[in-house]
Amino acid sequence: MMSIICVYNNKEILENYLMKSLKTQQGEYELILVDNRENKFSNAASALNYGASKSKGDYLVFAHQDINFINENWIIDTHHEINKLDNVGIVGVAGKTTDSLVRSNIKQGLNPVDVSPYKINKAEFASTLDECLFIIPREVFNKYKLDEKQCPDWHLYCVDYVYNIKENGYNAYLIPTELEHRSKGASMSEGYYETLPNLQKKYKKKKLIRTCMGDWFTFIPVSIQRRIKKYKLY
Repeated sequence: MMSIICVYNNKEILENYLMKSLKTQQGEYELILVDNRENKFSNAASALNYGASKSKGDYLVFAHQDINFINENWIIDTHHEINKLDNVGIVGVAGKTTDSLVRSNIKQGLNPVDVSPYKINKAEFASTLDECLFIIPREVFNKYKLDEKQCPDWHLYCVDYVYNIKENGYNAYLIPTELEHRSKGASMSEGYYETLPNLQKKYKKKKLIRTCMGDWFTFIPVSIQRRIKKYKLY
C-alpha cells in the first residue's frame, strides 16, 4: 500500500487538486494530511517527517497539495514500476540524470504544459529530483529521515535526500509518469539560497550539486554564483 503524505496551507487548492484526483484512483492508498495553515511547521522536512510518522504504507509518496493524478491507475502503475527497480532509495517524477537538463513527462501550470521537452521512456538513474512528488520505500525512510537541520526551509530537502541516499549505497530513480502540477514550479525564495550553502558544505567532495533550479559548485560561494548567473541572463 502507498501512503500519500501532503503538507498543505490552502484547503481549496488541496481539495480541488490532490484530493479530487485521489477519489478516482483504483489502487489502495492512505492519505496523510498535515495542516500547516497556521504555520505550525517552519520547514518542509519536519512537516513531512511528522506526516510519515503517522503513515502505514510500504511506500511513502510525498506530494504537493496541487498535484493532479490524471491517470486513475497512477497508484497501481507506479507501484508496479517501482517494484521492477533495484535497490531503490528514492523515486521522482521530474529531475536530472547525467547532465544539466531537466527531464520529465509531467505537465504544470493552470493550463498544463510540458514541464520539459526532454522526456524519458523508462526509469533512469537520477542525479537530482524535484520536490513536487517523490517516493521513498518505508524501509529506507525508517533509516534515513528528511534532514530538518540542513534543510530549515521549504527548498532542497529532496535534493539533499537524493545525495544522502546515494552516499549510503541506494539508487535514486526518475520514472516516466503522467500527472499534473498546478504550480509553474518556479518558486525561488531566499530560503533556497539560505539552504544551499548547507548542502555545499555537506557534499563538498561532490564538487557540484544539481538541482532543478540550476547547478551549483560546492567550492564557490553561492553569492558569487548568483551574480554570475544573473549576469549571464543579460
